[in-house]
Amino acid sequence: MTLQKTVRTLIVDDSALVRKLLSESLAKDPEIEVVGTAVDPYVARDKILKLNPDVVTLDIEMPRMDGITFLRRVMKYRPMPVIILSSLTTTGSTKAMEALQAGAVDVLAKPTSWSYEEDHALAEKIKAAARANLRLIQNTVEEDQETDDSKSARETPAGAAPVAVPSPGMASNPRPTLLYTNVAPKVPVPQKMAIPRQIVLLGASTGGTEAIKAVLTKLPAAIPPICIVQHIPAYFSAAFANRLNSLCPFEVREAKAGDIPRPGLVLVAPGGYHMVLKWQATHYSVELTTGPMVHHQRPAVDVMFDSAVKAGAGQNTLVILLTGMGADGAEGMLNLRKAGAFTIAQNEETCVVFGMPREAIRMGAAQHVLGLDKIAPCIQRFATQPPGKNGVSAT
Repeated sequence: MTLQKTVRTLIVDDSALVRKLLSESLAKDPEIEVVGTAVDPYVARDKILKLNPDVVTLDIEMPRMDGITFLRRVMKYRPMPVIILSSLTTTGSTKAMEALQAGAVDVLAKPTSWSYEEDHALAEKIKAAARANLRLIQNTVEEDQETDDSKSARETPAGAAPVAVPSPGMASNPRPTLLYTNVAPKVPVPQKMAIPRQIVLLGASTGGTEAIKAVLTKLPAAIPPICIVQHIPAYFSAAFANRLNSLCPFEVREAKAGDIPRPGLVLVAPGGYHMVLKWQATHYSVELTTGPMVHHQRPAVDVMFDSAVKAGAGQNTLVILLTGMGADGAEGMLNLRKAGAFTIAQNEETCVVFGMPREAIRMGAAQHVLGLDKIAPCIQRFATQPPGKNGVSAT
């Protein structure tokens, strides 16, 4: 009998307690083997060469070299799946978003203790990372680098040099952070654009932060209401929404209880809360709940999708399921399709992890399977031509 290959994992963290907690947590899963630990990136470099792990978990704040600098070097010289562990702070979550842009597959809150749900989440993320489309991640990082370099050249004032902010304890940083920050101007969207019950619902997990960015940054200011559930830890969702808001011509922010989805606004479910849609006579409104996890997630895509069905979402609803592990969102998408919604799943070729879209396709929930670059144009057509009984063309 052929034994199943375990996912060989290296843990990189300067905290002995965290290394111990992570090792004990992962030891509970027979499909994962912790092959070593490292106290900093220099030790990690040697152990990567010696042990050849399949996945690395990486802290951000460490002595001698910060995690993001090390991640960029790993992705350049020895590309491999990396999961970031970050502290539950504003600074930590902002750096976690920077790490995702630099090539990390996923991000988790740094543990202080572990519950069953946290054990499961960590193990599943590591197994998903081992299956991730690493070439796709590398290509995205390279494209972002080219875009950022071009944007910095355009936005740097004539005769002025950008000011680099060195990482603590580092003599040099291969890609310093620039002090110039530019938020895309927000263009007001006339409320007369609003079509009753018109809304875009989008769900994603592993690889989703970059996929969502790729979709939203291709949209004009005049968009229909968009609600997003991305599997993301508490505190990190605000940094994710703020990053998108700085890149898009419309408003993107973390959802609050009582929010009303409207044209020109994107609402991102906060980590740790389910986002529920209700119909209030003339418009949708948002409720946030701390109900039980669904598919080991909170927020869960299925919770938002199912709430939309109960709220009467139908032919004026566009439903999109992007890259991610597991099956969250597939059943809810099927229910929305039965209610008359237009449904799209991202294709395997452009997914970092082809889990959630695959399940939606298998169940017959997805009317169309599209590459990531085809999804923004479909949203634009939906903005002016809601599906109706004949549906919106996906091409």
